[in-house]
Parts: sequence; structure tokens; C-alpha cells
Amino acid sequence: MAKLPVEKMRELERRFGEIEARMSAGPAADVYVKLASEYSELQPVVTKIRQYQKAAAEKADLEAMLADRETDREMREIAQAELPEVSTRLEGLEKDIQILLLPKDAADEKSAIVEIRAGTGGSEAALFAGDLFRMYERFASANGWRVEVLSASEGEAGGYKEIIATITGKGVFSRLKFESGVHRVQRVPETEASGRIHTSAATVAVLPEAEEIDIEIRPEDIRIDTMRSSGAGGQHVNTTDSAVRITHLPTGLVVTSSEKSQHQNRAKAMQVLRSRLFDIERQRAESERSADRKSQVGSGDRSERIRTYNFPQGRVTDHRINLTLYKLDRMMMGEIDEIVDALLSDYQAGQLAQLGEQS
Repeated sequence: MAKLPVEKMRELERRFGEIEARMSAGPAADVYVKLASEYSELQPVVTKIRQYQKAAAEKADLEAMLADRETDREMREIAQAELPEVSTRLEGLEKDIQILLLPKDAADEKSAIVEIRAGTGGSEAALFAGDLFRMYERFASANGWRVEVLSASEGEAGGYKEIIATITGKGVFSRLKFESGVHRVQRVPETEASGRIHTSAATVAVLPEAEEIDIEIRPEDIRIDTMRSSGAGGQHVNTTDSAVRITHLPTGLVVTSSEKSQHQNRAKAMQVLRSRLFDIERQRAESERSADRKSQVGSGDRSERIRTYNFPQGRVTDHRINLTLYKLDRMMMGEIDEIVDALLSDYQAGQLAQLGEQS
């Protein structure tokens, strides 16, 4: 494990104290808001640093007591009994601080765009894509996030051939970014008379929602086409010229949106295009930073099979971290915190190991 950066810890404590003093002095409202934001970011790590310092002092006192030949037998026994607990607590705090000081992904605090597409498996794949969307929708609701569907293409027997939605809230991307990849399902379709298990799949892509300041799209780099969009009641009923397709010429990326309002469609399509371009830039920067490091989690490879949902056995297996949970019904109801936390812990462990190799 990498050593704690003592100088950095001191600087964080110094900065935290400075912010506290400035906030108590009653600055202007706009300055106070900025200070309060930085205060809330620093508070968790400074709290851990102070707990670590207290535990380190306790350990030093106990060791000094044991090293002192004049310490009586009763006090020596107390010190010997307390030392293992303090040492364990100190190790835990050290790891907590290292995790809190890990380099932050600039996109972690952003909202996210989630794209789910039915893969192999026909109608059953579309139904599964619908199940996945509802799973994320319930997870979002439990976290107080807002879900808005940007575009959807329904499957013939239900579910979705494709659905794209924004999930808005603080830190959405940090919680969902490891969901990108191929999700495989094994179950008996309702139409299957013989009870044979079918395997199908859906692809999930989670992108950080980009703002205009994150990525600039030049007008000359896009082509906007207006298409006829069928409304409710059949393929040729209530057709309007509202559907919009935007092509980004330098990359060839194509985004479509076919809601009722052409103005809304253009805005939604641009929102998705901006986020896809932002994600491409992030992936490129990450590849350059970690060219010599293979990360099991967070590769962002959309073609990688990451998870299997086995309905007959009621289990979910995440293949990246070899985690199997027998709580499929609860996960499909949106209770995915356990697997999200496990993926994040594995990713952080990889980062810590890399820091240890560098130190």
C-alpha cells in the first residue's frame, strides 16, 4: 500500500481551516456559496485525517508505555490489550484517506445519459432491454434522481429495441458508469411452450451528460435532416415533419429524436450528440493515461459481456469481479447498490495498487 502523502494532508487541513475562518467572517453571498461548496468537498477527508492523527497518537502512547520499563504490570496489560484494536483502526483510516485522495474523474459528479439497445435474441432481447430500463429507473427513484426519456423505439412484443434517457442528479455518473457493456439474460420466454431456457442480450452505454462548456460543436460540423415521424395510431397516421436526425460530419456519429416538437427534438439530439463526443474525448484521455495499465473494471468497452442475469436460478453474476448474488428479483426492482459498491471498491483497489507500484 502506498504511503500517505503527509504534506498534502497538512495542506488540506490548512485550507479547510482557512475556509472555516472566511465563512465565519460573513463574506458576500456568492463568495459564501463557493466556500461552502469547497468546505463540503474537503470535510470528509479532513475528518478522516484528524481521526487518523488521533489514532496515531494513541498508538504512539501505547507503544511508549510498553517500551518504558517503569510501566507497572497492570498498565502494561491494558496497553497490550488496546494496541491491536488501535492498530487495526489506524490501518482502516489510512486506507479510507488513500481512497478519498485518489484522483477524481472530472465527470463523476455529472448527470448521465443511459442508452439501452436490444441485442441478440429478437423480441426477448427487447423485453430484457425494457426490464433493464425499469431497473435503472427504480434505482434512480430510490436516489432521488430524475429520469427523462429522450427517445424510444418499442419492440413488437413489448420492451424496447432502443431507449435513451437522461438521469439527472448529483453524482449519477459515478454510480452508473460501470454499467456500460453487454448484459446477458437467461430465462424461459412466456411464449416458450417447452420450457426451454433462451439466452439473449442487451447493450448498455452510460455517458456523462455534457454541457456546452464541456464540448464545442461547430455549426459547419453537423448536418441536420428533418424526417417524417409517425404518431400514435399506426405507421402512417398523424405523420409530421418533426423527427430530427443530426450527423456529426468529422466523426460520422448519427443521433435521431422523434418526439412531437421539432424544436425539442433538435435540443435532445444535440444533448445526446454532445455527450457522445464528450465521452469519446474522455475515453481517449483515459487510454493515454493508462496505456500501460489494464483495468478490469471501467474499460468502457461497449462490446464486453459484463453481467449475466439467470432467472431460473435467481442469480446475477458480474463477470469482471466474479461476484454472484442470489437476489435477482430485488435487483430488477432497482436494488443494485451492492453490485455498484463492489465494482467501485474493485476499481479503487486497482487505483491503490497502481499508486503502490509507483511509490
